Amino acid sequence: MSHPKLASIFNKDEQKVNWHDKALWFVRHKRDLSVHQVKGWETLRELGHNIKAHTLSNLDNYLVEFETNALKNGIQVHWAANAKEHNTIVHQILEEHGAKKVVKSKSMLTEECHLNPYLEDRGIEVIDTDLGERIVQLAKEPPSHIVLPAIHKNRHEVDKLFQEHLHTKPCDGDPQYLTQEARKHLREKFINADAAITGVNFAIAETGGFVVCTNEGNADMGTHLAPIHIACMGFEKLIPKQEHLGVFLRLLARSATGQPITTYSSHFKRPMNGNKMHIVIVDNGRAEQLGRPDFRKSLHCIRCGACMNTCPIYRRSGGHSYDATIPGPIGSILSPGKDLTKHSSLPFASTLCGSCSDVCPVKIDIHSQLYKWRQIITKETKQPFVKKKSMVFMGKLFSNPKQFERIGKIGRWALRSLPQSMINAKPNVWGKSRDLPKGPKQSFDEWYRNRMKKKPINHGKQNRYT
Repeated sequence: MSHPKLASIFNKDEQKVNWHDKALWFVRHKRDLSVHQVKGWETLRELGHNIKAHTLSNLDNYLVEFETNALKNGIQVHWAANAKEHNTIVHQILEEHGAKKVVKSKSMLTEECHLNPYLEDRGIEVIDTDLGERIVQLAKEPPSHIVLPAIHKNRHEVDKLFQEHLHTKPCDGDPQYLTQEARKHLREKFINADAAITGVNFAIAETGGFVVCTNEGNADMGTHLAPIHIACMGFEKLIPKQEHLGVFLRLLARSATGQPITTYSSHFKRPMNGNKMHIVIVDNGRAEQLGRPDFRKSLHCIRCGACMNTCPIYRRSGGHSYDATIPGPIGSILSPGKDLTKHSSLPFASTLCGSCSDVCPVKIDIHSQLYKWRQIITKETKQPFVKKKSMVFMGKLFSNPKQFERIGKIGRWALRSLPQSMINAKPNVWGKSRDLPKGPKQSFDEWYRNRMKKKPINHGKQNRYT
């Protein structure tokens, strides 16, 4: 189903749309307050951008360096070309150790590969331990945001969900009570887990170690109690040196939630005595995206979610309307590269206002890439008949100034004279939720020509007009 159709479902609940919009803008505002306290923020963004660009241009060398150092540290390294290979590798590791109960810390890669249902179909219990992830797991829904996975649910919905699955008492959505009950529920899962799975925020080629950033400590709880730790990462998470980590830790949390740094930045370098540590490095379409000159910068993404928090389309259409693991502006660049037909509507889910590019901590030119995808999609996929004909008509209209002027006069007259019921008739889809302004009596061209007729004042070689 296309983005407009899925967005129309989300928009049926106007109250939810409004608080969803306000909640995300509140996070965006926190981001602004936080970054303005950092001297040289733009320099830091530029540095992050350059480190990522350098790494991707020398990726083959850094991947080999990372594997060599990780193996020295006692980490077992696995390579997966796609989601199927990733899931098979993870299952084989669990099977070898007889692991039947798994706790998982938030990992968008495992969501991308649909690991949970794959393991559950093979008799393995997988529990997402991040509170937001656990909420959507209980609701049998995918995350709607990469940092705030349950942002589409209010506290009263969570209250009902916990009553059904955790047998809690009705509490009128009391956040403190719900959080306490979630902790009790998850603590048992941590204690009894046979293995822990985490994502990877940053992997360091120089050391062979990696870092996982959380605000709840769930990654630490899982990995310190379970004898097996499996870390899953896309190859774009690699950075060259330990010293570069400070750049990205400063960029990530401020851009994501407005914090100076995430509450827990957990460093993993080698397994504890008697334990096993595995890392699965995944391609799954990333190499193909890397080979597209217009879109390779999308692999700079550090998954902060800032572009989603600022995007007026995402805020008022919800993450599920994108029907993709990574929603919002950055997802609208990544998804068409994997399935152009399925995700052909996503690059058009943007005003191209550029706010996403402005807040991106690693300076991805998101709005420019969305525009480039639009051009490719228009050429390579079948377009609706009405859209094709209207674009031909508009092209001819814009290329004929006199005709454009005549149509403009008619349009301005209609906006001034016709009743709103006619202007907001069915063909005008914008009229469903907004009114067009009254048309001005003259166009800009007419205003400018009248201004030019006034007497010029000479100041040397320049003409200025009163």
